[in-house]
Amino acid sequence: MIKFTIITLFQEALEPYLNTSMMWKAKEKGLAEFEFVNLRDYGLGPHKSVDDTPYGGGDGMLLRCEPVYTAIEEIKAKDPDAIVILPTPAGALWTQKKATEFSARENAHYVILCPHYEGYDERILDLIDYQICLGPYVLTGGELPALIMIDSITRLIPGVLGGETSAEIESFSDGLNIEYPQYTKPYDFRGKTVPDILLSGNHGEVDKWRAEHTKTPEWEIKNA
Repeated sequence: MIKFTIITLFQEALEPYLNTSMMWKAKEKGLAEFEFVNLRDYGLGPHKSVDDTPYGGGDGMLLRCEPVYTAIEEIKAKDPDAIVILPTPAGALWTQKKATEFSARENAHYVILCPHYEGYDERILDLIDYQICLGPYVLTGGELPALIMIDSITRLIPGVLGGETSAEIESFSDGLNIEYPQYTKPYDFRGKTVPDILLSGNHGEVDKWRAEHTKTPEWEIKNA
């Protein structure tokens, strides 16, 4: 089983997705566990503040050290082996290869800190094991990256998808290749027909056709 602890200010944004479809299935089968930690519970003062203005001036607010340190240290006190992840534009690019590596760790416990506001105090990086970037764009918080990482890891846990080879033949399972075109009924839809080779019953030729029609994305990932 893989456990995910999400440190967030917006648990309500995460719960619907993690209680749906394959994530719900993984939880019900005991293959994954989702736990939430409200960062506000560790806030300072009567208003439970978790942010403040940046030294040196500038727009926006930054997550303060104290709430983040307290929350993570409490989690690590219970599980010293917990792995802490921070979604950040400065991180390593998240790929299918990384998702596969993370899913292969038995009884792993991933703690995902969801940053918000303009950013975070740089000193929290001393607590972080992995800095992860979803791509060259900016979001308002870490909740969506957390869901993407959780989904891409959880679906690779044996027993979640169902088919034994479901995760082996899909897009990006072999480097940067995108899965071959696929078709289902009807054979003829508005004059657009299914390639006859797929109806031939010749598995060798079907495999050859699929290999020939495997795509490569137009964009390039470096250091994937």
